[in-house]
Amino acid sequence: MNKYLQDLIKLSKFDTSISMFEPKIENEKAKLATFVETAEDIKASINALYLEVDDIKSKRSKNNVHLSELKSKLDDISKKNDNIQTEKELKALQLEEEIAKEQITFANEEINRLDTLSESKEETLKELQEQLTEEEESIKDIQVAVDNTIEEINKERNLVYQERSELLEKFDNKILTFYEKIKRWAKDSAVVPVKKQACYGCHMKINDKTYAEVIKSEEIVNCPHCGRILYKEDEIEEQTQKA
Repeated sequence: MNKYLQDLIKLSKFDTSISMFEPKIENEKAKLATFVETAEDIKASINALYLEVDDIKSKRSKNNVHLSELKSKLDDISKKNDNIQTEKELKALQLEEEIAKEQITFANEEINRLDTLSESKEETLKELQEQLTEEEESIKDIQVAVDNTIEEINKERNLVYQERSELLEKFDNKILTFYEKIKRWAKDSAVVPVKKQACYGCHMKINDKTYAEVIKSEEIVNCPHCGRILYKEDEIEEQTQKA
């Protein structure tokens, strides 16, 4: 096989590997982000519940004040009964007393309802706080695992960069320039295998003459359709196994 073609294939594989490192790192970070997002959602729910509990306590306090006022009003009505002089005054006081008692009943019912609601919110709050504790413990464990994985990925990436640099030191400048021009638009598919007599970049079938040249591997052959550099994959695999 043409030495320059061999170098191009190696360089292309290095570049493809390098391109894959960042997505791997982002994927690891995404694992952690999922747990962090869940923890943040739980915190938001806890904060909202605290506000709801405070609002319930405020309403209960207002009802207690109102209840105290109503009881004072009943005491005043009771005192006025001693000074009633007409039936009209009696009926008016009785009506006022009846209304005050109804309001007291309603205030007591509302206080009971608020107490029940408050207990329910407090129980939910306790459950959420337990969930948050568990989630934060999970985050700590996952953070360690993610950091270790990213460290290994970076080591592997540095190794690939080193091997790529060593390859470039003995690389032909004209061939490298040629490769870089194709790579600008083809990205990591600048050098592709031929499978079933088709370019694996554009998936177009190549003619017999071009295919024969690819098989010979004596020269660098470009796809007549897209311009990518072609090679016969089976041959490369055999050479890799022998190496």
